[in-house]
Amino acid sequence: MSLKNLGDISYFRLNNEINRPVDGQIPLHKDKEALKAFFEENVLPNTKPFDSITDKIQFLIDHDYIEAAFIGKYRPEFIEELMAELKAADFHFQSFMAAYKFYQQYALKTNDGEAYLEGIEERVLFNALYFADGNEDLARDLAQEMISQRYQPATPSFLNAGRSRRGELVSCFLIQVTDDMNAIGRSINSALQLSRIGGGVGISLSNLREAGAPIKGFAGAASGVVPVMKLFEDSFSYSNQLGQRQGAGVVYLDVFHPDILSFLSTKKENADEKVRVKTLSLGVTIPDKFYELARNNEDMYLFSPYTIEKEYGVPYNYINISDKYDELVANPNITKTKIRARDLETEISKLQQESGYPYVINIDTANRANPVDGRIVMSNLCSEILQIQKPSEINDAQEFVTMGMDISCNLGSTNVVNMMTSPDFGKSIAAMTRALTFVTDSSNIEAVPTIKHGNAQAHTFGLGAMGLHSYLAKNHIEYGSPESIEFTDIYFMLLNYWTLVESNHIARERQETFADFGQSKYADGTYFDKYVTGQFVPKSERVKELFADHFIPQAEDWEALRQAVMKDGLYHQNRLAVAPNGSISYINDVSASIHPITQRIEERQEKKIGKIYYPAHALSTDTIPYYKSAYDMDMRKVIDVYAAATEHVDQGLSLTLFMRSEIPQGIYEWKTENKQTTRDLSILRNYAFNKGIKSIYYIRTFTDDGDEVGANQCESCVI
Repeated sequence: MSLKNLGDISYFRLNNEINRPVDGQIPLHKDKEALKAFFEENVLPNTKPFDSITDKIQFLIDHDYIEAAFIGKYRPEFIEELMAELKAADFHFQSFMAAYKFYQQYALKTNDGEAYLEGIEERVLFNALYFADGNEDLARDLAQEMISQRYQPATPSFLNAGRSRRGELVSCFLIQVTDDMNAIGRSINSALQLSRIGGGVGISLSNLREAGAPIKGFAGAASGVVPVMKLFEDSFSYSNQLGQRQGAGVVYLDVFHPDILSFLSTKKENADEKVRVKTLSLGVTIPDKFYELARNNEDMYLFSPYTIEKEYGVPYNYINISDKYDELVANPNITKTKIRARDLETEISKLQQESGYPYVINIDTANRANPVDGRIVMSNLCSEILQIQKPSEINDAQEFVTMGMDISCNLGSTNVVNMMTSPDFGKSIAAMTRALTFVTDSSNIEAVPTIKHGNAQAHTFGLGAMGLHSYLAKNHIEYGSPESIEFTDIYFMLLNYWTLVESNHIARERQETFADFGQSKYADGTYFDKYVTGQFVPKSERVKELFADHFIPQAEDWEALRQAVMKDGLYHQNRLAVAPNGSISYINDVSASIHPITQRIEERQEKKIGKIYYPAHALSTDTIPYYKSAYDMDMRKVIDVYAAATEHVDQGLSLTLFMRSEIPQGIYEWKTENKQTTRDLSILRNYAFNKGIKSIYYIRTFTDDGDEVGANQCESCVI
């Protein structure tokens, strides 16, 4: 038997039987049977045996599967000891989906694809050894965090750590284009290079002059942002790792840019093929002023980036439109056009209904909360990365006259369910911070100098969370309830506190801070003002009970941290971000990110396999009332939970809104009919803005067709 010729297998059939209720009961035991069969029929017969981990490692090095350098930093005896500890942890996947995902997507296989060369313990071992960089104590701590599934590195890191033939460890990249042909050409090359090494790429086009703007020295006029979007889409389609995956990119444009309507129209289903973008994602940056104008039903002016840069001497992205709006309107040197604000708001909602796009970045909200000197101008492919950028200046020789700062995203996630059982929350976060620091320190994107420079200056990462809904349901707490909001508030406060503590430790050890630390709100201590009041502590009896075994910093602890940071600084410019982390959450057997589940028994279509069913974490008679589908939930509850986390997250959170095309009665008080309308989306976007939400990712709309009957549709089945 081999992985390419498995013969008679039963695990897919057993897993599919979950979707066939028996006497009104969902047969969850069938998933356990599928899991057992998967190991008996697939994993165990097709895993290459070795006498010891030392023998296995030697084989992997000799045959160019893993790098020798990181292994050579440790004593062989230590590696044997650590592997024994990992085996003693007695790890078991809790669902068929978790095991299947790991072995299909993450486990190292032989070159011919015939056999597995590692299980979860070996993948954790290589991650721990790689990220600890020779530090045995840290390697042991990281191994425990990962095998206990308290820490999950992002997919690129977890997949590639230690492998000799690998992609980058970072997740995605952000670049901005300035208004000249040299910058456009350079950014297209950057997109090609970044897509080649495997990351999603975010691009800001707001600085580009609008269609019809003059071009110095030419009789013609500029073509605007749409043709540039097409160039980027073609670049991503071409640079796809030899066809292994679709290149992924998102382009952002400010809503006060004159090309905003043509930008949005590129995603419409009936758009002309000459302008339609099929695979490129769209995002908009929205200043506060837009919400004010739409609320008051006023006209809005769109401002020419060409004349703004000519008048103010800085690219469009670096003008605060909300502050300077009236000045820009009154200035005769600024070319402008007029539209109705509510017409644009409706266009955004229409497109979100039709396609889920555009993503929304509340850019002034993000910058108000930004403790670092500089300006946030855009986000990434999943809308959770919000970091400062600086523009570049490039001459005709394609040389950098001024080296700007762009962004690479180094991500990881805590598992809320398991973190809450950590014997030492602070020690857990310290180990994760060290692992992520290694990723940012070792990242070196030579092909894109602005990414390399930005990473070297900022030392950023983004630690987030997954499994929030799983934890709440397991503890009989309704998602969106006051207790769930309070729990989220305290959990993310702890992430913030302990990453600050460890970043301060690293700065003190290395005698180094991120660039321009001295101009930040950390350096003058004002960042800590809200924390030294002592307001961020559990208040309800239920949340006090949940955090009873964990240290909760009081006002005096925050004051001590403030003094330490003001004295020795922080190594990392940014530390927290919550990604969607959909795929990797399956391996952790918990709900993705911090949003609600969509189905109690999730149905996934796998290539060449068909449907696989995935029951929610700890689904049982006791927990089923607390696993309400996101599609049947008031999205204001989701926004409230995200707002509680946002209070403590220095970057962003990937917030998806889940809507039905036919909205059940009673969810929204303003609804007089069931059909979803553009007004519903406009109201929710404004609610999110008023709650301090920095970004909104997809709008996902579920259409009921009534054709399929099973556990997915019958979510009220008793277990």
